[in-house]
Amino acid sequence: MTISALDLFKIGVGPSSSHTVGPMRAAWTFAEQLRAAGWLGAVQRVQVRLYGSLSATGIGHGTDRATVAGLLGEQPDRVDPDAMAQAVDAVRLDGRLRLAGEREIAFDWSRDLQLLPVNLPRHPNALRLTAHGDDGAVLYENTYYSVGGGFIVDEAQAAAGGSGADDVAVALPYASGEQLLALCRQHGLRVADLVLRNERAWRPDAETRSALLAIWQVMKGCVARGLKCEGVLPGGLEVPRRAQAMHARLNARDSRPNLITQTFSAMDWVNLYALAVNEENAAGGRVVTAPTNGAAGIIPRCCTTSWTSSVAPATTTWSTSCWRPPPSAC
Repeated sequence: MTISALDLFKIGVGPSSSHTVGPMRAAWTFAEQLRAAGWLGAVQRVQVRLYGSLSATGIGHGTDRATVAGLLGEQPDRVDPDAMAQAVDAVRLDGRLRLAGEREIAFDWSRDLQLLPVNLPRHPNALRLTAHGDDGAVLYENTYYSVGGGFIVDEAQAAAGGSGADDVAVALPYASGEQLLALCRQHGLRVADLVLRNERAWRPDAETRSALLAIWQVMKGCVARGLKCEGVLPGGLEVPRRAQAMHARLNARDSRPNLITQTFSAMDWVNLYALAVNEENAAGGRVVTAPTNGAAGIIPRCCTTSWTSSVAPATTTWSTSCWRPPPSAC
């Protein structure tokens, strides 16, 4: 099975594709299923149960908060992380939840959101959502599994062996890097050209390019925000953010370049960009799964470094100035 580039690179929020992005998508899907069935207006209570790994690390990964945000009608690729935090805090404080952004119901955080340290048979990342009506009867219930990379499957899909990705026949399928390179040689294509040809099984080229540009903007924005923010990362371990101070130190150092700093400066900036993204991810900011949140810093650090080097003036010699983003870079 071939996975689309837009499934591999998903815009989402930190700190985890499996524990944050997946549960938010599952809760949003549940709310939309209620709407589609015409049950939204009859819902009086929603019960959330997190199992296995989602229970064990749910608080630290914000799984509880992400699930509530999904019930509010928020989607990982569209939500404003700051606005999401305020909305979820309001639910916890006021005990009211606007299901799917429409139906206001009571929501008791300690009663209606349970972390259960037991594994369900199909996958360790499981959550079960139940909607109750006036008399407490179950209107609708479904179990979802966050299977990694932001992919989710529900109970029926899991029973059928589903992976969460659309099973689409592409023009030039491959299952390994060796097969990919062989196809490129056979058809005289670059890797990017071959992948773009396969993406046509899902959408026209213009839509793919537009979506990839949006992903790139999110990556750049994530680097920019990570370089500016300071303070302590959430989670209770009191871990200080380091990227902002490191950015200031590198700028100060490279304003007085010498042979030694020029030799090693490139990797310092590459590491800084990766750190900036990683800290944004840990803080629950907007990131791109690549292919998971845990690896979200790798591609932005390489692309940002390459991009800032390519926009340097033609007269710029190989020096650390090629590796610093201009003010408009983000």
